[in-house]
Amino acid sequence: MLSSSSSTIHAPRPPITTVSQRKLACSKEKKRATTSITCKRAPPKWLPPSTSVPLPPLSAFPLAASISILLWSTPAYAGFLSGSTGLESVPGPQLPQFDFLNKWNDTNQKRYAELDSKFKSSTVLKDLLEKSKLNKERNRQEIQDKYCLRGAEWGVGDCSTQGMTDEEKDSFIAMLKKRVGE
Repeated sequence: MLSSSSSTIHAPRPPITTVSQRKLACSKEKKRATTSITCKRAPPKWLPPSTSVPLPPLSAFPLAASISILLWSTPAYAGFLSGSTGLESVPGPQLPQFDFLNKWNDTNQKRYAELDSKFKSSTVLKDLLEKSKLNKERNRQEIQDKYCLRGAEWGVGDCSTQGMTDEEKDSFIAMLKKRVGE
């Protein structure tokens, strides 16, 4: 409907428009707004309707942006601090030194050194070391026999002879020794 006294055009609302059509309509509105004449037009006829692509709703844009950021495959770089030595190499501030603490630390260190030297030269430690050497010599064969019974040197495992009689253990160990070539 067109009125001769008014320059406003009344047309039915256009269907969903494309981006280029919306820009065209907005720019014309801005030009007409300066002259205070409102003009709303239907999409131009030179744009075929088959090429118009409807715009998705605005809520789809943040979703698409977040998906594209999540799926973006970029290599991870170490950054500009990758060659630095780090905070551990920076010496800390000098703490205040207290004389009584330094003296106490020195006396404790001297006392610990004296106690260590007394223990190393004590008869108790010497007796224990002698007993350990004697036990080692005396128990060497038993330890070796236990180790051989396990069959671990042939890769059999710890429980290879468990549940066997003495004769079965001896024959099993003899068979293992034959395979190894001893």
